[in-house]
Formats: sequence, C-alpha cells, structure tokens
Amino acid sequence: MENSNSRNIPWALFVSELIGTALLVLIGLSLVILMFGTGTPMARLIPSEDLRRLITGFLFGTTGASIALSPVGKVSGAHINPVVTLAFRLMGKLDLQTTFGYVAAQLTGAVVGSSPLLLWGAMGRSVAFGATLPGSGVTLSTALLGEVITTFTMVSLLAVFLGFRNIRTFTPAIFPPLYAIMVWAEAPISGTSTNPARSLGPAVISGKWESWWIYWIGPMAGMFLAVLACSFLAKRIEVAKLYYFDSDSDRLFRRTNASGSP
Repeated sequence: MENSNSRNIPWALFVSELIGTALLVLIGLSLVILMFGTGTPMARLIPSEDLRRLITGFLFGTTGASIALSPVGKVSGAHINPVVTLAFRLMGKLDLQTTFGYVAAQLTGAVVGSSPLLLWGAMGRSVAFGATLPGSGVTLSTALLGEVITTFTMVSLLAVFLGFRNIRTFTPAIFPPLYAIMVWAEAPISGTSTNPARSLGPAVISGKWESWWIYWIGPMAGMFLAVLACSFLAKRIEVAKLYYFDSDSDRLFRRTNASGSP
C-alpha cells in the first residue's frame, strides 16, 4: 500500500528543478568553455577578455531568464539555485520538506548537467569545465567577499522585483544585464558563482575543489544579508516563483506558504 506521505511529496516540482538546474549548468558552462577554453575561435573573433566576460554573463543570465519563462518555471518557479530556495524559505514561502527537496534536486541537476561537458574534451579541461575558482593572486577573503556581494545583489533585486506587483512580471529580465555586469566586473576575483549548485557540478567532473567552501559560505551569507535587508518586502511576495505567478499550480505554493512560515 502506498504511503500517504509519498503521495504528498511534490515530485513534479523536484523533477522540474532538477531539469532546470541541469539546463542552466549545461548551457551556461558550455558558453564559458566556448568563450575561454584553450583553442577557442572566440579568442580571435573577440580578442578582448573583458568583452567576452560581458557577453558570457549576459548569455548566462539570459539562459536563467529563459528557464524561468519555460515550462520549468511554470511548474517549480525555476529557482535553479539553492540560495534562492533558501531565501524563499526564510521569507516563509516554502515549507521545510519542499525546501530540502528543491535543494537536493538542484544539486543533483547540476551534476547531471555538468556530465555532458566532458564532451568538450581538452577545451573544457583547460578551464576546468567552468569550475569557479579564486582568481590568480586573489586572497580567499577577497574571493569570499566577492561572492557575498554578488549574491546579496542578486537576491536583493529578486526581492524588490517580486515585492512590487507593477514590476513583478519583469523579474526574469533582471538576469541578463545583472550577470553581464557581475561577470564582467567580478569573475576575475571568484568566478561569480552566486550559486552553490552551479559550482558543485563542474567541481565534480573536473576534480577542482580548491577553496570549494567559498562557493557555499559566500552565497549563503550574501543571501542571508539580503533577506535581512529586504525583510520588509517578505509579506508582499506571494509565491516562491520568478514568473507564472497566477498559474494553477500556484495553489500548492500558497498552501505551503500558509503552513511553512518559519
């Protein structure tokens, strides 16, 4: 006989988050490899590394925005990042079971999405398949601070856009320009992760675990500070989604909101 608890587990949400995170990592890190891998033709087409970082960040952000607008976003809200899920949890928008399920799905999806990156071969290995690492000559404290600042900025902007109904539907549009600027300015410092899942996937397949803790502690600290700074907006955020705020499945989010406030 099927356990009643298993019937209540929102598997569709978790599968959707796994798929969304896998797509973000696969597409986003393929862009990193294409732009910066050894032997890439992009180095000849766009000699300026600054410009390539700007373009890469914009396209990475566009990938995340596209996932939010896709069926993935309609089903699960397209968090595709553990710190986004935990921010919604701290604001009382998700129950504990759903939070753990999302984070597990995101971490699993990141590893699944990173595995096909091995097909890039030597070009991918030359940049550790897009692994986030502190820049040359950058101290660990500086790299950590970079992750705190960039994640704080990202989560704060999410809270502001989601907190005001007249700009809420534009939430996915913040990602392309935001990541264009952050990757251009901050990638040489820490790699601009802002996402523990995004850092975990390429670390697993490349074996590059140097200073791995930065990409957990930094984003988590930045998220926590952003939630504190934007706590006045928590009641204005209705569902734990980045788009599709009024779809039928939102009823589940509203139920977990009602029962899952910390």
